[in-house]
Amino acid sequence: MALEITDANFEEQVLNSDKPVMVDFWAAWCGPCRMVGPIIDELSTEYEGKAVVGKLDVDANQEFAAKYGVRNIPTVLVFQNGEVVGRQVGVAPKNAYAEALDSLL
Repeated sequence: MALEITDANFEEQVLNSDKPVMVDFWAAWCGPCRMVGPIIDELSTEYEGKAVVGKLDVDANQEFAAKYGVRNIPTVLVFQNGEVVGRQVGVAPKNAYAEALDSLL
């Protein structure tokens, strides 16, 4: 299961991580988000110990969604050393997300 990322723990979990971080910006009412969610959960298991994979509910946590210009969901951002190094808007196949992490490992 993917890590729950919130405005309160974003800095600690994402910006200060020593590993690559993938964050799925999603909402419960978003149909395409329900397609991406299981992929993110699988990746969180597969990359355990190598990368941080989490989800941020944009309805409950708007600060960082706004800061990173997330206008459409699902949007998946990849961070390394506190900087955005990848962005996928909309639904993509699992290998697209995996390749984004693999390129940083």
